[in-house]
Amino acid sequence: MINAAFSMLLQLCLAALAFAAPLADETVTTTGTTMQYGTGGGILGFIILILDIIVFIEVLKSNRTPMEKVIWCLVVFLFPIVGMIIYFLFSNRAAHNSGGAYEPLP
Repeated sequence: MINAAFSMLLQLCLAALAFAAPLADETVTTTGTTMQYGTGGGILGFIILILDIIVFIEVLKSNRTPMEKVIWCLVVFLFPIVGMIIYFLFSNRAAHNSGGAYEPLP
């Protein structure tokens, strides 16, 4: 189960990296900078995507109430950079990650 989830996560990350930078138009001269093709923003966007996925996993594995989990996920989803920073600074991660995990139903 975990191996399949990791494989799917890896495929999503590779797909995000592949679509992060648009293809260059061959009719455009190459006198401009490389930033116009999205390489700088694509790599930065990919790093932010990975960090946001880490936040989502951490929130969903915590022992917060379902409403708190939804709110944190929405904040990080709607504001990826600011939401991630707010989560890491103000979420009291140590108190909520102790003992929090998915428990099987009886």
